[in-house]
Amino acid sequence: MVYVVIALSFALAGGVVGKLKGSSFWLWFLISGLFPVIGLAAAVLYRFDTDEPRRSCPECGRVCMLHDAICTRCGSELDWPDEAEILPPPAHA
Repeated sequence: MVYVVIALSFALAGGVVGKLKGSSFWLWFLISGLFPVIGLAAAVLYRFDTDEPRRSCPECGRVCMLHDAICTRCGSELDWPDEAEILPPPAHA
């Protein structure tokens, strides 16, 4: 019973940290719940998704992550740019 309370506490903390960094709450909730100390440490050390450089798709104009190879809206192949445009994250994120 004590382990379940500890695991749920770590899971909730990991989920909140993951969500604050722009990632999935449920993904980090599961990781931190299954591996309490290691999962929470991984969530804290994980990068901020909101700080990743972005670029716009030349076909549809959707703002994509710099490392995306294919646009998730129109499916066009994206070439690696010479310079990143460093666009702000979308408003819904």
